[in-house]
Amino acid sequence: MAGKLKITLVKSTIGSIPKHKLTVAALGLKKPNKTVELPDNAAIRGMVNQVRHLVKVEEI
Repeated sequence: MAGKLKITLVKSTIGSIPKHKLTVAALGLKKPNKTVELPDNAAIRGMVNQVRHLVKVEEI
């Protein structure tokens, strides 16, 4: 867990529960198909796991 994660929002948050919308926003994702690179740590992994049905994750 020393690298980075490339996280892409692949599904809209419309209709998602508010907690998931806030998690996606906290990851820095605003629109579908936008990508962010974040450090690979336990906090980010937990957030990604919570919204795994909305995002695509790649290790870089």
